[in-house]
This record gives sequence, structure tokens and C-alpha cells, in this order.
Amino acid sequence: MSTRRGSLVIVSAPSGTGKTTLVERLVETVPDMVMSRSYTSRPVRSGETDGVDYNFVDRRRFDAMVESEAFLEWATVFGHRYGTSAEDTERHRREGKDVVLVIDVQGASQVRARGIGSISIFVLPPSFDVLEDRLRRRSENDVSEEVLERRLTTARSEVDARDAYDYIVVNEELDTCLDQLRCIVISERLRLAAMRDQAEQVASTFTP
Repeated sequence: MSTRRGSLVIVSAPSGTGKTTLVERLVETVPDMVMSRSYTSRPVRSGETDGVDYNFVDRRRFDAMVESEAFLEWATVFGHRYGTSAEDTERHRREGKDVVLVIDVQGASQVRARGIGSISIFVLPPSFDVLEDRLRRRSENDVSEEVLERRLTTARSEVDARDAYDYIVVNEELDTCLDQLRCIVISERLRLAAMRDQAEQVASTFTP
């Protein structure tokens, strides 16, 4: 059987919804799936490792990569730049791996504008109040009230972009939400467009 070409899966959500944790769990439990590692111009935070959490580069190098069209998408988020390497993404897909991009609505819009086929999923928190509580607990003594309010304002506008996505899931309970993400990925893998080559090869064995 020939190796299938991997799909591009986009996961977006407001900050504090838990999208990164969900996707990390997803790639651990679904074979042939990888999480894209973004490039970023922001400083390394405590507990992060270059080449593991992100590819950390300075602003000059990031801008040079933008100029050379090295990114599949890129965006400025809360004053720092983040981008997805087009070359890394293409390599994984050629190897038959589904690539998950954890990107904001700006980045997802860029991918769609380029006409690149993808499976897009928007993760919602159970409510605005729950999101605010999660952000406050996560950011306690770490960010200012001004930064927190900016993130909440951004969350309101990001939720307004949900209709541009193929699927919506609500992260009220982590395991349930993870099961829903797995179902989406597996269902998409079984679509005719994804299975056509393998199906044709199997069908050919039925020819006398």
C-alpha cells in the first residue's frame, strides 16, 4: 500500500481554553500525527526549551523568514510574532503524518486565503466567565491586569470567528473534548478523498 499524504489540521481557541494541552494529548494517542512546532520571536519562558516548545529566534531572523516566505502562516500575538514553517509542514505531510497547527484566527485565515486544504477545529470554553477564571488562575502573579484584560478582549473577537471553522468543540471536560477531537481526525482519515488511493489498490485485487 502506498503511503497516504498527511492532512493539515488547524486548532484555534482563545487563550486559556486549553488548546495546547488538548493537542499535546491528541498527538500522543493518535498514530501518525505530529504537532507543529512554531517559530517565535518572544523570549524563552521559565520551563521552556528551544527546539521542544518553540523554535526561538530573534526578531531579525524572524523578519528575514517572513521576507523569504518561509512561513505557511505567521501572526503577531500580544506583541510577539509566531509562525509555522512551510518546509517542516510539507516534510511531515509527505511522510504521511497529519500535522496539527495550534494557531490563532489570524493564522488560520492566512492558511485559508492561500487555498491550502485543511481540517479546521475551533475550541470554545464553556463560557466567558469560565475562561476568565482560568486565565486569572493561570496568570496569577505573572501578568498585569492590563494584559489580562487585553487577552479577554481578544477572546471575544476570536470567538466571533468560529463560523469560519469546520468543527466546534467545547472544552468543558478535558477527556471528553479529547475524545471528540480524536473522532474528528479518524473520521476525516476515512473520507473517500483521503482513502481513494488505498481503496483503488484494494479494489484492483478484485479484478479477474
